[in-house]
This record gives sequence, structure tokens and C-alpha cells, in this order.
Amino acid sequence: MANATGIFSARMIADLNAAGAIKTSKPFDDDQVQPASLDLRLGNIAYRVRASFLPGPGSSVQERINELKLHEIDLTIGAVLERGCVYIVPLMESLALPKSVSATTNPKSSTGRLDIFTRVITDQGRAFDTVPEGYEGQLFLEVSPRTFPVLVRQGSRLSQIRFREGDTRLNLAEHQALHKEQTLVFDENAPVDNGVALSIDLQGGDRGGLIGYRSKRHTAVVDVDKKAALDVLDFWEPLYDRGTGELILDPDEFYILVSREAVHVPPDYAAEMVPFDPLVGEFRVHYAGFFDPGFGHAGAAGAGSRAVLEVRSREVPFLVEHGQTIGRLIYERMAERPDNLYGADLGSNYQGQHLKLSKHFKAN
Repeated sequence: MANATGIFSARMIADLNAAGAIKTSKPFDDDQVQPASLDLRLGNIAYRVRASFLPGPGSSVQERINELKLHEIDLTIGAVLERGCVYIVPLMESLALPKSVSATTNPKSSTGRLDIFTRVITDQGRAFDTVPEGYEGQLFLEVSPRTFPVLVRQGSRLSQIRFREGDTRLNLAEHQALHKEQTLVFDENAPVDNGVALSIDLQGGDRGGLIGYRSKRHTAVVDVDKKAALDVLDFWEPLYDRGTGELILDPDEFYILVSREAVHVPPDYAAEMVPFDPLVGEFRVHYAGFFDPGFGHAGAAGAGSRAVLEVRSREVPFLVEHGQTIGRLIYERMAERPDNLYGADLGSNYQGQHLKLSKHFKAN
């Protein structure tokens, strides 16, 4: 196993599996290992629970489940998870990490675009989506559909995990130097400091004025494992710019918007989108997101790709404007360059994207 500091590549993830640091109840799927992350698969049972929780020191997730569960659901034949409910699912992957290796988890892009709230929980965990160095034990996924009821089954992949060793994040000077050398954002007015600031495109000039989508209520079920199966207008209301470059976000509504900037993740780096300072407004990017090496890479899709933004307002209606900052892309070093980059070679769904819904919807 490589000893380099950084985010683990697909090869290094495979080495973790071979060494017994990643344990699985069945072998990896052919496309489960991504350039800088591993998709996590649902196990054979889901527990409907009364409330979300963190087990905390001295407690296991299963102990908390036993205290809070309402009923058990068999996922071997598939089951519908209802919106507004909280489910805990033991994953098919468990860990016995080396002492120097930690991990973080995140919803997959398609999961976030369906507004399925997910986060990984570990035994004795003090924080969601955080796996401490040397963790040994089962992984569990909290799943709570917020907008659409979803059909899932054993093996469905809603979340992903990144492994790392050492301090992987770039500092301000390193971000600026990397941008100067390899261009992280294709907008001369976009600041690059401790990451790349992302703002909202509310003009839609390259899409006939289409600026985003607002989810509909009382829809049919979304099968998370079926691509291009659903009609967009059955689930989404298109939103268009009417010349103001503004949009009022309604409370408890879910929006798919897009960044004004096109961004690039060089092959030797990975990135993560994090919400902007919540003090700037009563809204947030609902899901952080992993960006793999090669996202928007010039050799794959030209001058960058836009970042899709999954947005919710908080307690009150809130006006957002074209160019308003909403998130930040933070870059991290890879321990080694992946053999395959995000893009056409891997059949990546969102390379070269602009405003794009999840892969479950037919192209419009």
C-alpha cells in the first residue's frame, strides 16, 4: 500500500479491500470503485426509526436501533422508503482501517439531486459522515427521502466514501498556485482564495432562460436503480428567468440550480463542495459533494463543467440573485494519480454538465 499523504485512488481502495481493511458481504460491483471514492451498498434490511441519532462513546448503532426502531423492512425484494421518514440501513461494507487512515462520506450526486438525505453513522460515532483513523466496525446509512418516495433494494448505492492519510487539503497559497498553473475556474472574475467560490446562474442565457427546477409534490415513486426512466415534467417544474436575475426560494421547497462558474479538478487532485457561510442568508446548498479527479478536465470535456446546486431555503422565503455566492469548492491532494479519470472512459453521468437533473430522468 502506498504511504503517500493524500486521498486514496481507485487502486489504493482496491488494495485496502485486498488487505481486509474494507470488508464486504459480496465482492465489489464492477463499477463500484470510482477514481477517488468507493460507492457504498445498502444491505438486506432497513429499520424505520423514530428519530435520527448519533450513538456517542460507548454505544453501538445497533443498540440505538433496537431502542428506536418501529419496524424492519426487507430490502432483498425491494421496498419503498416514504418521504419524511427516517430509516437506518446496515451497509454491505464494513471497515478495519489502518491506524493512519481515516475517511469521510457523502451522498452520491444522484442521491442529492433526488433530495434523499443520507449520512453514514459509525459505532460510537460523535459526528455524521466521519470515519476516524483506524476505525473497525460496521457502517450504517441513515436515509430520509425529503421530496420523492424512492424504491431501493439490497445493493442500491446512495452514498460514497473517501479514504485519506494525513493533511490533504490545500491552503490558500496552494489553491492560488494550482489555479495559476492549471486553471480551477474558467471565470476571470471568480476569486480563488481558500478554494473556489461558486455562485448561482439565474440568467440561463445558454439554456433559453431556463435557470432551474422546483420539485413537485405528490409524485410517483423514483426507482433509484433505473436510469432515464422518468418524465421530467411529472416530477419537476421548470423555472425561467423573467429578466430580473432573481429567484425567491420558498421554505420547504427543493430546487435544482447551477453554478455560474465552470470548474476543473486536475488529475492529481480531488475536490469537495461545502456550503458557504450560513450567515450570508437563509438558504444553503443542501448537500455537499465530492468532485473526482478529471471533473471538467480539458482533455475530457473542454473548459470545465458547471456545478449543480441542490438548494433549500430555511424558515422564511429568501431572495437570491444572479451571481450570489452559495458554495465553495475545496481542493485536496491525491496520494497518487488515478489510472482512470472522471469522464467518458468511466461513463460518468455529469461530465461536461450544465443544468442537469439526476440520471433517473429522460433527457429533455
